[in-house]
Amino acid sequence: MDLSEIFFGALTLIGGLALFLYGMHVMGEGLASVSGGRLEKILERLTDSPLKAVLLGAGVTAVIQSSSATTVTVVGFVNSGIMKLSQAVGVIMGANVGTTVTSWLLSLTGLQSSNFFLRLLKPSSFTPVMAMVGIILIMGGKTERRKDIGGILAGFAVLMFGMEVMSDAVGPLADVPEFTGILTMFSNPFLGMLAGAVLTAIVQSSSASVGILQVLCATGKVSYSIAFPIIMGQNIGTCVTALLSSVGASRNARRAALVHLYFNVIGTAFFMIVFYGLNAILHFGFLEQAAGAAGIAVIHTCFNVGATLILLPFARGLEKLAMLTVREDGTETRDELANLDSRFLETPAVALEQCRRSAGEMAMLVQENIGTALQALTAYQKKDHEELEERESKIDRYEEAMTDYLHKIAGRGMLEEDSQKLNMLLYCIRDFERIGDHACNIMEQAEQIEKKKTRLPKKTSEELGQYIQEVNRIVQTTSGFFVRQDEEAAKEVERLEENIDNINKQMKKRNMKRMKKEKYSPEAGILVNELAINFERIADHCENIAICFLGGSDLETEEI
Repeated sequence: MDLSEIFFGALTLIGGLALFLYGMHVMGEGLASVSGGRLEKILERLTDSPLKAVLLGAGVTAVIQSSSATTVTVVGFVNSGIMKLSQAVGVIMGANVGTTVTSWLLSLTGLQSSNFFLRLLKPSSFTPVMAMVGIILIMGGKTERRKDIGGILAGFAVLMFGMEVMSDAVGPLADVPEFTGILTMFSNPFLGMLAGAVLTAIVQSSSASVGILQVLCATGKVSYSIAFPIIMGQNIGTCVTALLSSVGASRNARRAALVHLYFNVIGTAFFMIVFYGLNAILHFGFLEQAAGAAGIAVIHTCFNVGATLILLPFARGLEKLAMLTVREDGTETRDELANLDSRFLETPAVALEQCRRSAGEMAMLVQENIGTALQALTAYQKKDHEELEERESKIDRYEEAMTDYLHKIAGRGMLEEDSQKLNMLLYCIRDFERIGDHACNIMEQAEQIEKKKTRLPKKTSEELGQYIQEVNRIVQTTSGFFVRQDEEAAKEVERLEENIDNINKQMKKRNMKRMKKEKYSPEAGILVNELAINFERIADHCENIAICFLGGSDLETEEI
């Protein structure tokens, strides 16, 4: 083979690799989008036992085809306090098992048979059909879900086509001594492991690096002695994504990333020692045989399943090791906006759920401020005023951060139902923030009542007390249904708002009569009117939130 053939063969190899990586990316995005974040949401709830956590991590990874995505999501959950470190350990182990599904799918490219039905299993036989169906769905699909399914099919077809192109390109390289010399070098266990780790760290995907190794098997020059250490290194290299993701995160999030690293490092060390120790005694003959794509999948699966079975009983030990590495110093406090983690942006449905959690926290702060302000009308305390202002600052930070976060989510591909939820949240947090502003207004009026020693007639005080109770009730109902996502409670808000409207009309009418009869000062009458205006507007905002929550699908898409 002359230099020009090698050069053009290398170009073809690079092109095939680009197609392979792009296909994997498109397929992964489509799978994540079609899942609508439901799989990730399940991770939050079903991790109360180590075995269940492992199965869950494996299942989620097998579906979304990315252990890195699963691990990064887990790091995000731990960072925001949704998931405990002890729960994360099992999910991380399971993610490693789930990623082996990809290697088995890719091994189909090496299938050789004259049998018609077996040939149908070869990707080159069915991927053209998948590609065509995928393109039709992408171009003609009327819903985002259909387009995402089309993306999965087209992505898988491109991925497999890239594998075929790479296999065809590396085949002739088997006769190039320089190329085979490089492969032979990796039969050194340490160099092979290092090469696998570096390759995986660069492409940020163990599935992709395993696929590249399976392609190299087409040369017939990759023996099992070369493949084994490379596969071991690939499992270490995949930890880089989670480690990078944990930079700047909470201690527990960094510990979760370290658990992933320690699991793979300890598992690799154990398998390397046992394998080469036994080889020194038994002299495995198969090591010099040419490895196939299926053989790579077998080694990859044996390592990940075996390491999980061996280390699962020592899950607590991995957790303690991570805690010893990242020690407590008593200075870290939970970030109030930890749920708005940038790691979740890759999965809009999960990001929206975390934003809803933060909106729920904001709603409870608003409820607390309304309660404090209303109580201050009869028993004003300077300390309460200061605490209310501190909570109001938090409410403003929540509103600003969530609006910015939702704008970032809006820039991602979303299902229609997620788009509706995003708009609902935008409207609701705006109304909650305005209710918080009214709480500040009421507190300032309470301060004026205290300073001026304003006294209202007994009848007015009784009516105002009834009004206060109703306002407190509608705010508590609104924040409660929003946090619990309770539709029945949301429907109750409209009835409460109508009741407040009636009270407001009657109170304003009576207030005007009493002012005309000079039963109390004009300043007191104006104060009652201002309070009534704030109360009425609070009720209106509560009704707005209930309408958005119940009829989010009818909202017009906000310009973002």
